[in-house]
Amino acid sequence: MVSVAPLDPGSFVVAASFLAGDPAFALGDGSVVVLSGTGEKRIEAHGGGLLAAARTLSGDAFVTGGDDGRVCRISPDGTTTTLAELPRKWIDLVACGPQGAVGFAVGRTAYVTTGEGPLREFPQTRAVGGIAFAPKGLRIAIARYDGATLAFVNASGAAQELEWKGAHTGASFSPDGKYLVTTMQENALHGWRLSDAQDMRMTGYPSKVKSMSWSARGRYLATSGANAAICWPFFGKNGPMGQQPLQLGTRSDQIITQVACHPGEEVVAIGYQDGMVLLARFEDGQEVLLRRPGEGAVSSLCWDAGGMRLVYGTEAGEAGVVSL
Repeated sequence: MVSVAPLDPGSFVVAASFLAGDPAFALGDGSVVVLSGTGEKRIEAHGGGLLAAARTLSGDAFVTGGDDGRVCRISPDGTTTTLAELPRKWIDLVACGPQGAVGFAVGRTAYVTTGEGPLREFPQTRAVGGIAFAPKGLRIAIARYDGATLAFVNASGAAQELEWKGAHTGASFSPDGKYLVTTMQENALHGWRLSDAQDMRMTGYPSKVKSMSWSARGRYLATSGANAAICWPFFGKNGPMGQQPLQLGTRSDQIITQVACHPGEEVVAIGYQDGMVLLARFEDGQEVLLRRPGEGAVSSLCWDAGGMRLVYGTEAGEAGVVSL
């Protein structure tokens, strides 16, 4: 039996997640809302606006970036720690990695802080579009114009450059670390098999891909940007090349804006531009409706560690917790 507890956070939901097991929402108005057994706690994180948020790998805090030039760590008890500050800059890109590492970007420079020593800087020739941490070791991928840069955070060796023409706007490593996939300014994905830098081209989207999520065992990469969740197979020798993607949750009149794969099962939660949320199974495409259409596009989806609860947020400031 599916139950939905709707919420009214009151602002664009930048990120919905679970912090230490409690539903939490990072909002565009600069605040973070945490729901616990004692009620709702609203934490003022950024004075102007909150532009980006990511959950730490330990799951106990949000890392946020704002238009006040600050990168903050927000704990569910309200503790706010400033990790970095670049006055008069907008921090609209953050990522969390192993060992408490945090990456963010301003203009043509990516930064990484580990909480020890000075900020590490990774200057690029063009604006940074995305940052991702490898699943093992302190290695980052920096999506940029005409490709991506791979660098080790604590090493001084030369970075590895992966080239492909066009603007790369986001990045994601496969769970086994064998592949890197980037979203692009055009309606496409690009990927590299890192063992030999083999290119992988994934096209055919009617709109830009803004959300990617790997399935529990890394067999599929689910993506937004079409009227179905496009799920590329990565269980062959050549990744998705030569294979057709699965198409789940097809709706003829709605584009998918968010996807979130279940942490243990081969299913994916799908959010649409009209606010609807659906659950679909990779094996046979079976669907379960989790939320009917609302007022705005789904802007964030996230499962809890046990896979029994899902939080969602929308651009219109709607949110909720779905219990399975």
